[in-house]
Amino acid sequence: MKTFLSLLLFVGFITLQAQNDSIFIRQLYDEALENGQAHQNLKVLCKSIGARISGSKQAEDAIRWGKHLLKSYNFDTVYLQEIKVPKWNRGTPETAWAENEKGEKLKLNILALGGSSSTNGLLTAEVFVVKNVDELKTIPADKIKGKVVFFNEAFDQKFIHTFSAYGYCYPLRGDAPNEASKLGAKAVIIRSLATPTDNYPHTGVTHFDDSVKVIPCAAISTQNADDLTQWLTNGKVTLKMEMECSVSPDVPSYNVIAEIKGKDAKIITIGGHLDSWDTGEGAHDDGAGIMHCIEAFRILKKLDFKPQHTIRCVLFMNEENGNFGGKTYAENAILNNEEHIFALESDRGGFLPMGFDVVGSDEQLKLVQQHDKLLYPYDLLKIKKGYGGVDISPLLKKYPTMMQMGLVINSQLYFNYHHSAADVFETVNKRELELGAAAMATMVYLMDKTLE
Repeated sequence: MKTFLSLLLFVGFITLQAQNDSIFIRQLYDEALENGQAHQNLKVLCKSIGARISGSKQAEDAIRWGKHLLKSYNFDTVYLQEIKVPKWNRGTPETAWAENEKGEKLKLNILALGGSSSTNGLLTAEVFVVKNVDELKTIPADKIKGKVVFFNEAFDQKFIHTFSAYGYCYPLRGDAPNEASKLGAKAVIIRSLATPTDNYPHTGVTHFDDSVKVIPCAAISTQNADDLTQWLTNGKVTLKMEMECSVSPDVPSYNVIAEIKGKDAKIITIGGHLDSWDTGEGAHDDGAGIMHCIEAFRILKKLDFKPQHTIRCVLFMNEENGNFGGKTYAENAILNNEEHIFALESDRGGFLPMGFDVVGSDEQLKLVQQHDKLLYPYDLLKIKKGYGGVDISPLLKKYPTMMQMGLVINSQLYFNYHHSAADVFETVNKRELELGAAAMATMVYLMDKTLE
């Protein structure tokens, strides 16, 4: 009889706890949807500060703004963590046009890739087209030397998840200029890594080995890529381009950090990146992620949440072209003998939240999936193994047994805007942004209760 009564008491306790969790999560969503501040805060970041590439005046302004905003919410601690960041300068707006054998000209919409060198005046060279890096490696060097190599691989539209298409094409931007330079290319242009056919070029960082000459490299719009492809089928095409890119010495910058102290010193981190590329306003990448995290923190504080573990909100700097914010945060964690048990990142835009990617063991995945009944009413249905985020990935290298997550969003429109002038505040839906913030707050609440 004692055993039976104990079982009844235990079941009753579990049922009551689940009801309490359900009520609190509902309150998180109510606060986000009725009194949300994420959309207005995003407007200030995008319209008053704008694009904020690391090392720029705008990035400095964003750091001051972020610290002031976090302080206004009366979190337990708000502070800056100093880092060093690279300073790449785009210079004056790029110009480029193609010319065929008939003397006809096609103006191109281009953006230099981060890390590109200057053309040192007007660069003129014949265009040589390849699909991708794999095809380039089959071409003799004498056919590449002195040419502008045009990499023209389109997004595979059959991928349901557009991040998969992006990952497949990433070598066009990340590796292609380096490989073309090895063969003596004069410059590189790539088809923008984007889903639609339009006139927006999409920039992003590229990488050169220390032993490889840095050459001018730029992205052209997908529409221009189609136009140039058609021209090349009819004969020789010459490209003329002018860019004034330069690199300055590294400069000091900062991560912005807020804390809600827990009953123990174990640390849960949520974050996104405060920097953006220097075109557009960085609204989806990653202004929305920053707002998800700040708003999640604000809501938890507003509802007087008392966490078991210390929770940090980190606005990382320099994700786009070096990830020195994430690397420094992880290095300092080790130096300070901190115990990190969980990290959650939002860096996939401000669209409709759909669930969470889990980085961890099968057992850790099950710890998250046990909450599926609590998450189901909010359409957070995708709980699976996947990817966390660039900013928190260095932390995982230091703490290989910790669990990490990335907020999963509906990705269908993300690469319409990513790294382009189209990534502006007006493209972010207020309600979807608020739902993302509530989802982040919910997962922090659940993992603080679940993880020891």
